[in-house]
Parts: sequence; structure tokens; C-alpha cells
Amino acid sequence: MKSTAFKKDSVLFCLFVLLFAFLSIQPVQSYTLEDIMSYAFPSSLVAAPKGATVAWVFNWDGKRNIWIAQGPEFKARQLTRYSEDDGQELGELAFNFEGKVIIFVRGGSANRAGEIPNPTSNPEGTEQVLWAVKLEGGEPWELAKGSSPVPSPTEDTLVYSARGQIYLIGLDESPRPEVLFKARGRNGSPCWSPDGKKIAFVSSRGDHSFIGVYDLENKTIDWIAPSVDRDGYPVWSPCGKYIAFIRFPGSMATPVYSDGQRFVLMVADAESGKAEEIWRCPNETGGFSQYYPDQTLRWAADGYLVFYSEHEKWMHLYSVSVKDRKVVCLTPGDYEVENSFLVFDGKTLIYNSNSGDIDRRHLWSVPVPGGKSKLLTPGEGIEWSPVLLPNGDDLVFLCSTASQPAAPAVMDIKKKKWRLIAPEAIPQAFPMKDLVIPEQVLFKAPDGLTIHNQLFLPKGAKPGDKRPAVIFMHGGPIRQMLLGWHMRGYYHNAYALNQYLAQKGYVVLSVNYRSGIGYGFDFRRAPEQGPRGASEYQDIVAAGRYLQNRPEVDPNKIGLWGGSYGGYLTALGLARDSELFAAGVDLHGVHDWSLRGRRRDGGGWGIQGEDLMSSAFQSSPVADVYYWTSPVLFIHGDDDRNVDFIQTTDLVQRLRELGKAPIEILVFPDEVHGFLLHRVWLKVYNAAADFFDRFLMKSTWRGN
Repeated sequence: MKSTAFKKDSVLFCLFVLLFAFLSIQPVQSYTLEDIMSYAFPSSLVAAPKGATVAWVFNWDGKRNIWIAQGPEFKARQLTRYSEDDGQELGELAFNFEGKVIIFVRGGSANRAGEIPNPTSNPEGTEQVLWAVKLEGGEPWELAKGSSPVPSPTEDTLVYSARGQIYLIGLDESPRPEVLFKARGRNGSPCWSPDGKKIAFVSSRGDHSFIGVYDLENKTIDWIAPSVDRDGYPVWSPCGKYIAFIRFPGSMATPVYSDGQRFVLMVADAESGKAEEIWRCPNETGGFSQYYPDQTLRWAADGYLVFYSEHEKWMHLYSVSVKDRKVVCLTPGDYEVENSFLVFDGKTLIYNSNSGDIDRRHLWSVPVPGGKSKLLTPGEGIEWSPVLLPNGDDLVFLCSTASQPAAPAVMDIKKKKWRLIAPEAIPQAFPMKDLVIPEQVLFKAPDGLTIHNQLFLPKGAKPGDKRPAVIFMHGGPIRQMLLGWHMRGYYHNAYALNQYLAQKGYVVLSVNYRSGIGYGFDFRRAPEQGPRGASEYQDIVAAGRYLQNRPEVDPNKIGLWGGSYGGYLTALGLARDSELFAAGVDLHGVHDWSLRGRRRDGGGWGIQGEDLMSSAFQSSPVADVYYWTSPVLFIHGDDDRNVDFIQTTDLVQRLRELGKAPIEILVFPDEVHGFLLHRVWLKVYNAAADFFDRFLMKSTWRGN
């Protein structure tokens, strides 16, 4: 009897030990996807020209509204009251000259067919409209249909763009818009003279463009140094006598694709129109550094121009004295400069960069004539979009960390102490303490190039777990994922899903493959990328091999996910290496470069000519679709303005015909590339997590 009882106790003890072991590796799901995406994402931060007021947009569960804060308390206050997740974008904030009214744009831009985004399929349709609202409160009033508002510096009028022309309108509550002038070409980029009497603008005419100056009193147009080139980015001198602009070469009859272009800084006498060359870029690296920053050219105090350039192989800020034409690199070193703000007195720049912390962003200041930069926001956070208020004391910016989502903050610039402005925008249910801290991981690609990555290792992960793993690839490709919540809303969301997958037990690796930003010109312009050979794909294979060698990972259960360019790389991995990559979630990816080249006049990559068309096809997932056996989930909105919907319909038909790979499809009628509805993001990410659970998690690791 004792022997039998002992055996029963031994069996129970063994079962208890096994149960304890099972529970010890079971991930504790302490939050939902809805919890981790409950933040209010801030954007469009702008300061009033007078006083101590800032405004920004919060996108809170799809409800987009303007918020403001006023010094010295900087207590946040909601100004508009839009209460629906209706997919209507809100942005382009601008203060009137007194800082008492905010002008904004509601509704997205038209697609090539002239259609405004309508992701809810509203039978009444949608419009892109300019609105105004007073800081003291009250209901917003409609101004006109259009975008790109630029208020007058001296009175309550503004100019804006609509249908390729510039319009003028007052800020009263019964506005009457009128075309500012009639001129050939597509006219835009209006810029007021300091006295509010003239407006410089760009007239784009296909192969060339002019800088024009419209005189509001005399109702005349003068052209500034017209040539066969493409002139743009006009800015007035503080005295109003001169206009600076950037000149690029005009187009050629036979299109030539190159990695960059030469450009020239020009300064013209606004009265006579005579222009002089101030500085010429010494190599063909122009282009990206002129369109990527918010303001690529500014006129500072004491006769200095401030501009961006990549001619020293990193995107930096430079200043040039118009008088002696001496050029100074304000931010020398192996790092990139992104946002920058010219202080109201025109003598200091505040900028964010990855100087000394290549996978984050911090704020710095530097004198316009040159000098040593000062670090303003040290630490392990990420800071961007700085604005220094006219009082010179309060610096407002957006910030995040590995656990804290993006939020506005204010700093006493003398004491360097800062705090969040609207902490209530991070809900109590937000799982800040439950998030993992991503680790910086470096490895070499097969050709020896160093690749930066962020590793999300689940809490409690240990060698021998044999967990499934997922590789994330950003879009662009001119993007960079960071060691924390991202500055862009699209990738802020992606970071949330990576965290959520890690909580569910996945080992997640976010890969900053070649052709992205943050690591210099040569990395961004790596040879044979995209349609010219897909050289960046070797970085994804290297990421897969890296994960296979991690002791926590099941080497046979590695998935891929990404959107846009990340969707392209997801599909490429499944087509070329289904034995390495077991499943994939492809959001609106490019699947046939040659198709993109035919439909989009080169596709933005110069995909033209027989040889390049052949290379483009061979660099695409469709070229290797025969070998594709891994399951895939395709997700796409059919009003995508970045990646044509046919990229997914075409690939799906090819896979269906072969019948080798399990295919799942999630389509959103009338949604655009960067999904506008919060509820769509939740559906997309819940579907992605469920897909990986079924094809990776439940078929391998017993922790879930």
C-alpha cells in the first residue's frame, strides 16, 4: 500500500513540476493591442509669432484635434472638438500675424484621379478644406477648399494653394476667396515679403520652373532671373530687398536617372530681378537634402543663409555669408541632421540629430555663423520638432523613449529642465511598465556592410525556449527605426505592434537595411538597390541567419512583416527563401518593379529602357514566385496613392495559379497607403498577430 501511495505521489509531483515549467515559459499577456495603441500621437507642432503659445495636433484613437498650451504654465487645452474616427486628416497649422487665430487644413490631398481620401466610404464624399479657429475658443469656421495656408505677416489675410494656383482670402467669418493672379504653369510655394506687400512663388512648367514675385498693390508679376533651370524654395531677406532660392538643372529630352544632382544657391535683388550665384554644390549629391527637411533654405540674421546639403556624405546644416560667401558646416561629423528651427532673432539654430547616439535623436543648438554645438537633451530618449518661443526661454518639442510614446514637452532652456505638457494624453491603461527595452544589435551583411537593428527580446526569454521570431522591415526605404517610439505616426504604430508581438512571446528584430537614412549618403545610396538588383535583400537574409543562431529562437519558425518597401522585402523573402522564412505579413508592398515603372513613368526610380526593365523584374518577388511556399497575409487599401493596388492583385493571381502557398487577404475599400482610420490599424495588426499565432506560434513553441 505504501509503495502504491508513493508512486501516486511521485506521479503527482512530476505533473506539478511539468505544469510549473509550462507556466514559467507561458507569456503573461498583460495588455491588449487596443491598450498599447491608445496613445494620442502628436504632430504639426507650431509656435505663435508673439507671446508664448504653441499648438499641435493629437490623433487620439483616430479623433484628430488641435490642442494648445500657453506659458508660463503650459497647461494643455483642446481647441477643436472632432469626435469621430472618420479618417479626415488634420494638419498644416499656422498662426495669424497676431497669434490669436489658428488656420488649419482638414481632409487629405487628391489622388491622380482628383479624389479626396474617403476611407469611410461616405456617400456624401469628402473635401480638403481650410478652416480657422480662435485661440480663445468657439467653433471653427470654413475658409475655402484648398491647402498649404500661408498667413500674411502684417494683416488678417492668407494665401493658399488649390488646383495648381494660388488664392488670396481674408480671415473673417464670411471669406471670399479669389485667384491671386493668372499665370501659366502650376503655381505654388508662396512666400510673403516682410512688409506683406509682395509674394514670391514658384511657377512649375514641366522641364523648368521660375521664381516669380507678385506685387499686391500694382497687380504685376516680375520673374527672377528666368533660365532653362528649375528654381525653387524662395525665401526673403529680413530687410525685404533680396530673395534667395535654389537652382537645379532643367530637364533633358531623354530622362536620365542619377543618384543626385548639382545645385546652386542664388540670391536676387527683388526689385531688379538680377541674381548672383552664392554657392555651388561641388558634387552630384543634391536632391534628397533639399526636399526631405521641412525648411531646406532660410535667411538668418546678419546676412547669412542657412541650408542643408549632403555634399560631405552626411546630411548637415551649413551657413553662408552672402557678403563674403564663406561657407561653414555647422554640424560636422559622421551623423545626420533632421529637423531644425531658426530662433526668432535669426542668430541660433536648434536641431535634432543622431550625433553620438546613432539610433536615437537628440536636440542641439549652434550659432548661425558657426561654433561648437551644445547638447540640450542628453539621455536615452528621442526628441524632435523643436520650437523656441519668442521669449527665448521656453523650448517646446516632441519626445519619446523606449517605453513612453510620443508626447509634447517644454524645457526651460537655461535650466535645461523639461516636463511633458499633456501627460493626460497617455492613458492610465497604457502599458508603459510592461514594455520591453529594445537592444541595439549590429551584424555584418555578406558583403561586410554593418547593419543596425533593434532586438525586442520577450521578458523571461532564455536559451532553449525555441520561440518563434519575426523580422520587421520599415518602408521608404528612406526611413530609420530607432531604439524607442518613432517620430512618424506610421512607424509609431509599427513600434507598437513589435512590442505587442514581443509580449506574446515572439523574438522581434527590426532591421535598418541599406538604403535607409541615419547612416550617411553611401549607406542610403548603396549600389544595386531596389529595381537595380535588390542588394538590400542580403541584409534581410543576414537578419534571418542571425535569429537562427540565437539560443532563444526556433530556427524553423522565422516570419517577416513590413509595409510598403517593407512589404516588398517581405514578399521577396517568401519568394526567394521560403525555407528560411516560414510566414509573412505583407502590407501594401511593391511586387513588380517593372510594372511600377510602366504605370508611373519610371516609378520614381528611373525604371526605363529594356535592360533596366529586365533588372527591375528580376529584382521583384514575381520573378521567383514559383518557389514561394510559405503562407502569406496580404493587406492593402484600394485607394493607395503610393503603391498601386494592382501590385497585390497581380501577385495574388500568380500565387493562386501555382497553388503552393496558403494565401490570406485583407482588403480595405477606399483606404489609402497610411491607413487613416484607427479602427483599420487595429484590424490590420490584430489580423497580423493572429496570422503569426496560427502559422508560427501554435505550431512550434508551447509557450502560448
